[in-house]
Amino acid sequence: MSAPSYASGTSTVPLLGETIGDNFDRAVAAYPDRDALVDRASGRRWTYRELAEEVDAVALGLLDLGVRKGDRVGIWSPNRAEWTFVQYATAKIGAILVNINPAYRIHELTYVLNQSGIRTLVSAPAFKTSDYAAMIAQARPDCPALVDVVLLDSSEWTDLVEAGRAADPAALAGIPLSADDPINIQYTSGTTGFPKGATLSHHNILNNGFFVGETCGYTEQDKVCIPVPFYHCFGMVMGNLACTSHGACMVIPAPSFQPAETLAAAADEKCTSLYGVPTMFIAMLAEADFESYDLSSLRTGIMAGSPCPVEVMKQVIERMGMNEVTICYGMTETSPVSTQTTARDTLDRRVSTVGRVHPHLEVKVVDPETGLTAPRGTPGEFCTRGYSVMLGYWEEPEKTAEAIDAARWMHTGDLAVMDDEGYLSITGRIKDMVIRGGENVYPREIEEFLYTHPDILDAQVIGVPDERYGEELMAWVRMREGAEPLTAAALKEFCTGKLAHYKVPRYVHVVDEFPMTVTGKIRKVEMREAAKDILGL
Repeated sequence: MSAPSYASGTSTVPLLGETIGDNFDRAVAAYPDRDALVDRASGRRWTYRELAEEVDAVALGLLDLGVRKGDRVGIWSPNRAEWTFVQYATAKIGAILVNINPAYRIHELTYVLNQSGIRTLVSAPAFKTSDYAAMIAQARPDCPALVDVVLLDSSEWTDLVEAGRAADPAALAGIPLSADDPINIQYTSGTTGFPKGATLSHHNILNNGFFVGETCGYTEQDKVCIPVPFYHCFGMVMGNLACTSHGACMVIPAPSFQPAETLAAAADEKCTSLYGVPTMFIAMLAEADFESYDLSSLRTGIMAGSPCPVEVMKQVIERMGMNEVTICYGMTETSPVSTQTTARDTLDRRVSTVGRVHPHLEVKVVDPETGLTAPRGTPGEFCTRGYSVMLGYWEEPEKTAEAIDAARWMHTGDLAVMDDEGYLSITGRIKDMVIRGGENVYPREIEEFLYTHPDILDAQVIGVPDERYGEELMAWVRMREGAEPLTAAALKEFCTGKLAHYKVPRYVHVVDEFPMTVTGKIRKVEMREAAKDILGL
């Protein structure tokens, strides 16, 4: 009889029982003169001692504004040093930081300001085509809870920091904080309806960042290049908190991801670790002058956000020298990481799985119909339980109950398979699974195969409506430079004899880019909608 698809993460390293502020202060005391933060766009850098001075000034400045423990403080900005100051400052005073997606427009901004009851909003004045200041002015009359708006690069920000510098630091010592207090709300992009605010505690995100850093082998000698967004767990938890909990240095290559700036930051700062979603690594590897960047300092890094194509992983190891690169899997609601590969795992494990359960967590794969734990080797829904599971969705108890069951298992909605050694493979979203003529088809399997086509740079497979089979397969592909556009007939010829007939995409659509979220996740929902128009379905 096959073992059940269940595993728990044992560890000789205990969980941290402190707040983010206390953990940060310990790093400052241990490594005062080591580099802590580098903001390449502004040319500024801080040691741990200097960073602590900025963080404390912002914390005391927020207190001076009237912000108190439990109040919500919004941050709406691309990656920059001030984002990090606000992250640690709010943690020190027990205010709940609300991350606002830099891509939001007026409708979404108004919703988040009201749903979380933001009292104070810290915002960039503008970024790219977004005039944040104008949108805030337009939303403000409809947001009764919003008391203060502080624009970065303005006199309001300068005044806040100066007031903090002049204040008595003892004010920070008198705030009663618990590691179990909510400290962060992150809105997870809803594919239907409004996004939900995943509410996370110090204990949730500090420990997750710490154990991600442990699995990457971080020490105070490491410098981590963070081109992924801070407003998302990848940037602020796996990036910032993984660094500060180990005395490592955070490097911000640019306000948003730019392949050349990221490569330059990694090379010039002699970074030892580099983060990204697969599409970011694909873009960096495709840079015309890629070979001119000295990436010899790189040792490790994290690829996450969506499944990593085998060929991309091989190139990241061979051409970028990231021999110890790891794959992480998780979701915002679980702080985010539930599983991770290690440097000791074989290349095959690192490309075909998302690793094993993280320390101090439990994972299982269940039959979506019965809820019972599936035997190993059988696909089902991935569930996880432990310190990382969010407190809940902010003021949405019914939606919380839909996601977290009575035994505190978080149901992810992802399809997974656990092998005999406990390694997990994510085979797609329950909603992405295509049922063609009664056959369950997992797009990930076909996408992996399409990456072996010499002219295909990137591929995504979706299900589209079909009268005969219920659903048919459609491949969206990005072609390599100079390659002829792929036809359905040519793709069918390439697949014949290598894939079962029902797995061969009937339709092909060649694109320059895929529709994506700001974090680099492919929006298959949007692709399915667009496909109906493209195919006239």
